[in-house]
Amino acid sequence: MRVILAEDSTLLREGLVRLLVEEGHEVLAALPDAVTLLKETEEQRPDVVVADIRMPPTHTDEGLRAAVEIRERWPDTGVLVLSQHIERNYAAQLLATNAERVGYLLKDRVAQVEEFLDALERVHAGGAAIDPEVVRHLVIRTTHGDPLARLTPRERTVLEALAQGLTNAAIAKKLHISLSSVEKNLNAVFDKLELSHTEGYSRRILAVLRYLES
Repeated sequence: MRVILAEDSTLLREGLVRLLVEEGHEVLAALPDAVTLLKETEEQRPDVVVADIRMPPTHTDEGLRAAVEIRERWPDTGVLVLSQHIERNYAAQLLATNAERVGYLLKDRVAQVEEFLDALERVHAGGAAIDPEVVRHLVIRTTHGDPLARLTPRERTVLEALAQGLTNAAIAKKLHISLSSVEKNLNAVFDKLELSHTEGYSRRILAVLRYLES
């Protein structure tokens, strides 16, 4: 996998470079700012860009804006953004168009090496990888009047796993239930949330995330 990193923390940036190289990936560039990120992405067209949301000069949303632009200009390039905290508006902007080749992880997740690498692989493969804590936060904050309140505990758990970017088979393995049980619960979720039954794994994730953000 050909990767470009953009992270202003030298320690984290160098740590990610070492990790990716050890895993057999090619790091095309390791950058401290978003401006250089856009330039390098245009020139080298990596498979995946990993970028911090907050970078110089203002440390607000430079990385996010760069990630959104990359998704618009080079849709075949996967984008995995890292955030120090759960920021709903940033997640919504990143997922505004579709949930293909996109990931949103909290920086704490990077320390869990296997989970970080799994997220990177999912984004590279064309899927989504949304941090479980981000999904959980969105689910918990719903009010009693929200249609999510109609979901059973099992349906809610399956919905959380789906929103993280897991396939049906991965959900079954994670929750220790059968594949048919996953499909049954997902059908119930979409019925209760009045979501259209579109084909395609990524579109289903996008529908769920958009609903959670509404």
